[in-house]
Amino acid sequence: MLILLPPSEGKAARGDGPPLRPRSLGFPELAATREKVLDALVAVATGPEPAALAVLGLSPGQSGELAADRELRTAPTLPAGRLYTGVLYDNLGLDTLDADARRRAERSVVVFSALWGALRLTDRVPPYRLSMGVRLPPLGPLAACWRPALGEALAARRGLVVDLRSATYAQAWRPGPPAVTVRVLREAAGGRTVVSHQAKATRGAVARALLESGANPRTPRALAGLLADLGHAAELGPPPRGPAPWTLDVIVS
Repeated sequence: MLILLPPSEGKAARGDGPPLRPRSLGFPELAATREKVLDALVAVATGPEPAALAVLGLSPGQSGELAADRELRTAPTLPAGRLYTGVLYDNLGLDTLDADARRRAERSVVVFSALWGALRLTDRVPPYRLSMGVRLPPLGPLAACWRPALGEALAARRGLVVDLRSATYAQAWRPGPPAVTVRVLREAAGGRTVVSHQAKATRGAVARALLESGANPRTPRALAGLLADLGHAAELGPPPRGPAPWTLDVIVS
């Protein structure tokens, strides 16, 4: 089983380890694209501040974020499992998993990143600011930039893919079967609506439950049954047409 997670805008303020060693990161097939995106981001961050803020979608009050991007090659690093913070990662609670669940997380969780493409939880990188929705000069839209490299890097994956990413990051790689895209819907007043903040919390809780269970569902139906057994209201959609992922809705009230 492969569990795909988005990153978070919230990140640890500073690393505590050695500077970036690109060749030490997982998914070595991404090395060339990582270098291109890294060079482009540093160039933007060291250029005129108003232009850099506009490209990265930051306000003038967030100008301090540019410092991290200027220093990416020399800044202290930390594992991706400690880098990302926020609602999803609070509910995932990596630090409170037992040893077995933590080992499963290190094997099966992949965090998608606009700067690094895809990371294992043990990959050491410095804090940064860049989202997948950015058009980064001269590379253009980052999701399109990453798509070929991610397709190559993840082509040999095995087992069921559980996709807990947001839509922006899902554009960078769309897994074929067997794969399940998890949506979070709120049920109220007889209807269902897509939620945002609560969706992040639920995705984190779902990932944690899967890791703690120790189970390895191999089909979308097995995944839906497992989540139901773990206390989630999970409904599997109809079989997809063509090489598209299944959809599994987790209903919250």
